[in-house]
Amino acid sequence: MNQFLKGCNLYLVGMMGSGKTTIAQILAPQLEYRYFDTDRLIEQVAGQSIPEIFAESGEAAFRELETKVLSELCAYTHLVVATGGGIILNRKNWSYLQHGVVVWLDVPVEQLYQRLEGDTTRPLLRDPDPMAKLRSLLDQRQSLYSQADVRVIVGPEDAPEQIATGVLSEISKILKHRVNQN
Repeated sequence: MNQFLKGCNLYLVGMMGSGKTTIAQILAPQLEYRYFDTDRLIEQVAGQSIPEIFAESGEAAFRELETKVLSELCAYTHLVVATGGGIILNRKNWSYLQHGVVVWLDVPVEQLYQRLEGDTTRPLLRDPDPMAKLRSLLDQRQSLYSQADVRVIVGPEDAPEQIATGVLSEISKILKHRVNQN
């Protein structure tokens, strides 16, 4: 796999609760890459948790920090990056993401809801109807997620290791295709 990636970063995108952090943590050592999570880096830069950033400064300020963190990460190579679910909303972020391979972890809304039920750390889910909110967010974002280089559909029974293997398999297909085109 490394011979095809040639140090190219992997960026995992998808809805909150899709498993980006877990899968990135599995992939990084397999690829001999470093792992980063944009949300954790934002918290370090801000010196605040994401809920605190949303509460005190608003979503727009959070999105600015997200773009700043991503712009700095894309200057490096050999990274697996778990991104925040809304990172794809900013067109500028796509210019950074496209320096690497973008992988969409596509998880059905019902499965996301089951994973996130009771999670009080997600500002965008602080809604009277979290399931409707998840549907709405996915409806807004699906066309953007679909621009990823690779789409991995995640089923309810899929273990993280299986998903990571699926990601590597899909990446190898597109990279072999790119090599054959050149």
